[in-house]
Amino acid sequence: MVGAIGISSFGPSDRFTWFLETVPIMIGIPLLLFTGRRFPLTPLLRFWIGVHAAILALGGAYTYAEVPLGFWIQDLLGWERNPYDRIGHLAQGFVPALLTREILLRTSPLQKGKWLNFLTVSVCLAFSACYELIEWWAAVLTGENATAFLGTQGDVWDTQWDMCLALIGACASILLLGRRHVRQLERLT
Repeated sequence: MVGAIGISSFGPSDRFTWFLETVPIMIGIPLLLFTGRRFPLTPLLRFWIGVHAAILALGGAYTYAEVPLGFWIQDLLGWERNPYDRIGHLAQGFVPALLTREILLRTSPLQKGKWLNFLTVSVCLAFSACYELIEWWAAVLTGENATAFLGTQGDVWDTQWDMCLALIGACASILLLGRRHVRQLERLT
């Protein structure tokens, strides 16, 4: 995570956008360092936090609408817009779902099952909605400076797509990694 933010800080496309996009990493690093001994995370979650940090850092370095990987995907699939923002919002559901599950399974009476999955997805949707409100707030306060941060690329439904992709990411995380995650949690506790 430190490496991702360090590399992305050298010559970003827009310093203000870089700051806004990488704030979650700047908050996450101290939190992980402060809580690491008392609340160690599973290797699976640590890996995916690193992936998410890399996605955020790359988006911050170029702005999400200008990430070269997104242009490559756009050209490959013949799409009209750079999809890197969509990848970021998919990760915004995928990774927090693992974190939410880990916290709930380790600190609450919840057991694995339907209620855990429902609450995990609900937390991820709430987080995504809050992030969209933060984006809106940043746009109101900074005006034109927030255009790159919002990264709507002319899509009037961008906010709804962002939340939908976070929902898909959370559900995919539970379906694809749920069992493996539980096995790692059992070894951890």
